[in-house]
Amino acid sequence: MDRQEKILKEIQRFKDGFPWMDIVAPATPSKGISVLDSEEQEEAVAYSAGAKEDGKCKFVPASGAASRMFKDIFAGLKEPNDAVRTLAENINRFAFYDPALFDGKNPAEVVLMPEGLGYGSKPKGVIRFHRYPDGECRTAFAEHLVEGQDYMRGEDGDVHLTVTISPEHRPLFEAALAEVKDKYEKDFGVKYDVRFTYQDPATDTVAVDKDNKPFLKDDGSMLFRPAGHGALIYNLNDVAEELVSIKNIDNVAHQRLLPLTAKYKKVLMGRCLMLRDTVFGLLREFDKGVTPELCDRAEAFLCDSLCVELPAADGLSARAELIRAKLNRPIRVCGMVKNLGEPGGGPFIVRGKDGSTSLQILESVQIDKNNPEACAALAAATHFNPVDLVCCLKDYKGNKFNLLEYVDHDAGFISSKSFQGRELKALELPGLWNGSMSDWNTAFVEVPVETFNPVKVVLDLLRPAHQ
Repeated sequence: MDRQEKILKEIQRFKDGFPWMDIVAPATPSKGISVLDSEEQEEAVAYSAGAKEDGKCKFVPASGAASRMFKDIFAGLKEPNDAVRTLAENINRFAFYDPALFDGKNPAEVVLMPEGLGYGSKPKGVIRFHRYPDGECRTAFAEHLVEGQDYMRGEDGDVHLTVTISPEHRPLFEAALAEVKDKYEKDFGVKYDVRFTYQDPATDTVAVDKDNKPFLKDDGSMLFRPAGHGALIYNLNDVAEELVSIKNIDNVAHQRLLPLTAKYKKVLMGRCLMLRDTVFGLLREFDKGVTPELCDRAEAFLCDSLCVELPAADGLSARAELIRAKLNRPIRVCGMVKNLGEPGGGPFIVRGKDGSTSLQILESVQIDKNNPEACAALAAATHFNPVDLVCCLKDYKGNKFNLLEYVDHDAGFISSKSFQGRELKALELPGLWNGSMSDWNTAFVEVPVETFNPVKVVLDLLRPAHQ
């Protein structure tokens, strides 16, 4: 569609809103989340090592500056607060601490201002997260390189990474890569193939005022805003490899935790490849001929492994066609950690427009708080998604799926923002691991909370996983 048509469609979406998700139940260990014993974990790790795939890639969403990471520190520059005091009292515990830079100066100003570290306007990926006994201070991006050499190494020793960044930050990321690439390739015996990719400005959405009319800037032009991480489905769609691991830029830990992190990544990879091979086997059987027994077996697999219950079909041919359509789609296995109060999308069993059920990751804004049943499901949820996913992006004939065909465009949401002190409404596209993957085949696997170590604010770097 052309630009004008796109704008009109988005304005209509503001007027119409988004439908609430039809929640059947929360996904829990009793139904929807697999809790693997040690033998099952080892089986999955072994399967990930033995199965063949058409290339592997680590996909790292890393767009935007780290302004939210330092929001409280910025506020403390005007009026000292607990965050600024804690930063100052512990400044020598941060990996970015340098006595020559900080001595005798205001730590908050050194951290934020351009004449110091300038972290207030830099992306999280190039901020130094961890210090090591040999004196090395690693950025978050460097930690992803170290992780990648462990669980994403190909048979040829190549490690492929696709990192989504803002165009203006490319020189910073290229410098961070150049700083460590040769050393890590020598130390770990790998070759890194790092591709930097940008969120397409064409996916930006128009902002509106309270009356759902285009929000106009002081110069009279319309305001367009990045439409959230859901826009990255276009970037993921450009990845050529079959097996893709997705993990946010700030979810890394000190290397001493890498054995645990890598083990459970391999667990997720193994389970994803197991699902892939089962699905491929069933589809090849359908190619040879349709029988009631095959349909029964395939439906039982969909129900038991993926919580997919299908609506009734009229006749064997229609039933087989429905089953095949449900089987032949991208696959993802999502790590789930026990909910200990951290923010994140929750796992639910949801009924779709066609009447079938499936596993979905929902944000709280997608849940109708005026619906008692939906609220009960939300209250009964036991886990949340730490953005720890493994995906298979090719079909049983080796063709790449067009991921844009599996997006639920009704799974976005409208948020309240401001621009130059004026309130506005913004349109968020279906999230990358929410509605953008709505029509994928999905499985949830419990992983330890110790594998989830996000740095949402700078003081999170004082947590044990980062020291």
